[in-house]
Amino acid sequence: MTEARGSAGPNGGTHTRHAPGTPCWVSLMVHGLATTQEFYGSLFGWEFQPGPQQLGPYVRALLDGHEVAGIGRLPPDRRLPVAWTPYLASDDVDVTAETVRLCGGTIGVGPLDAAEAGRLAIGSDPSGAVFGIWQAAGHQGTALTGVPGTPAWNELLTYESVSVAKFYEAVFGYEEEAVVSADFDYLTLHIDGRPVAGIHGVGHALPRDRGPHWITYFEVADADDTVERLVDLGGHVLTPPRDSAHGRVATVADPEGARFCLIESPR
Repeated sequence: MTEARGSAGPNGGTHTRHAPGTPCWVSLMVHGLATTQEFYGSLFGWEFQPGPQQLGPYVRALLDGHEVAGIGRLPPDRRLPVAWTPYLASDDVDVTAETVRLCGGTIGVGPLDAAEAGRLAIGSDPSGAVFGIWQAAGHQGTALTGVPGTPAWNELLTYESVSVAKFYEAVFGYEEEAVVSADFDYLTLHIDGRPVAGIHGVGHALPRDRGPHWITYFEVADADDTVERLVDLGGHVLTPPRDSAHGRVATVADPEGARFCLIESPR
């Protein structure tokens, strides 16, 4: 993780329109929707309300009345990975989906309308990492950032950064900034000069059961306390809290195995 900061100030910020290419929403598909709501509600203080049902039962998570994430139920006959998926903003999801195909990616779902909320597609990059594309209408995406319980950063874990970065740059128009290091393969993706996401090449350190995948960081007030609460709620610690240049970070998983990171930003 490098510059895990958006435009929100220390007391949080609300957002209306997200520039194309910006991660604008995160969504989780699980088998047990009710138990997953209980877990994240207790962990982050989220409340829930129904969302569009085009892909099955789906709820939006709210923090202080602001929508911050979504959780849906996987069809019982689908053996898809349980994972947090970032949605990248687009002004025209159909054009973006076609560009994904032309650049070597695939589109697995859509494009399709999500009621009056917007239009979406779900695809994967040439290495197989899954992401969403969101064209906003009534629903702009994540409405609050910079406070505990909100998404703080999205990062692609892949074999190596350079080749897959060319795909994302071609599709979404990112500019890139590399970390100059002989033993650390990392690129930060920028929109209009602002860091919005990262690509971390980890080689054979990728989990064998996952392959390349996106991971979401969630802001917390105290990483160590949140990890303790997560374990009490049935979650798992993959990497214990550790200090980094951008705060205290832990990698964890929920009871169904969805991986995510917790970050306690410096004050």
